[in-house]
Amino acid sequence: MADRHFFVGQRSLSLALVASAVSFLSGCTLPAARSASPKLTLPETMSAQQQKSHTDTIEVKTLVAQRNLAYKQFVDALVQKEAVQRLNAPLPIEFQGKTLSQIKLDDNTKLVAQGVPAKPIALTFDDGPWGKSTTQILSILKKNNVKATFFVVGRQVQQYPQLVKQVVAEGHAIGNHTWSHQYHRFSPPEASREIDRTAELVYKLTGVKTSLFRPPGGILNNGLVSYAQEKKYAVIMWSADSLDWRNHNSKTVLDRALKESKSGGIVLMHDGGGDRSKTAQALPKLIAQLRQRGYKFVTVPELLEMEDKQLIARQG
Repeated sequence: MADRHFFVGQRSLSLALVASAVSFLSGCTLPAARSASPKLTLPETMSAQQQKSHTDTIEVKTLVAQRNLAYKQFVDALVQKEAVQRLNAPLPIEFQGKTLSQIKLDDNTKLVAQGVPAKPIALTFDDGPWGKSTTQILSILKKNNVKATFFVVGRQVQQYPQLVKQVVAEGHAIGNHTWSHQYHRFSPPEASREIDRTAELVYKLTGVKTSLFRPPGGILNNGLVSYAQEKKYAVIMWSADSLDWRNHNSKTVLDRALKESKSGGIVLMHDGGGDRSKTAQALPKLIAQLRQRGYKFVTVPELLEMEDKQLIARQG
């Protein structure tokens, strides 16, 4: 079972971040920064008193700007650390080595009583990162305060390392989608390289150890899933397929995703693998309409944590 105190630990971590930030601010004194202030060239027509006043004003503004920048960088680093720790939460035992397409949850009344949001749903994006498309989708998710799960391709991670870092920094979950996104039969050593190489690069860049795997094309019998299950990954399929990789009409993408969405469901979309402008066009409308229908957006790890919490409640 997952650690029942995980969410309490996250709250304590957040409080610790605030305390650290306050402590950091108290240490940012003006004298320490003054020595780094640039030399100022002042107009010769100024009196000595005017020059001194002008110099003091510019130095104060410079020091304040330096302190604010240092504080922002410090807080950003703390937020990144918290995001990584959250994403590295252990995968509940009952999901290790299992293949899942959705999470079966109790009725809404029971969910609320257990502290689980009614009608949770997970948006997932495959085949990225992909330059413009991933940037657009991240922007839409951020604007709408939605966290999603990105199943990344190793060679794309190698090409766009900053985007993978951004995905994690903004609180989204990461899954493994192999290194090369091929559909042929893999020997055990080949499957190992496809999955392990991607996992190692993601960890090197973000500090996140992936525990989710999605096979390219949803193929379950070409050797990749067998290796992933052996390594205790949760193999994550989907319950709603937008078919955005095939449809080049944003309304068709939207209608299909809406039609197949359900509580505890996993929606398949793509941020990579080609032109995903129609996906980006459909996404804001999908988010708005699902919210109107009472859905709450969660990541795949959060969805798994909800079912784990439900199982604990049944046993208790």
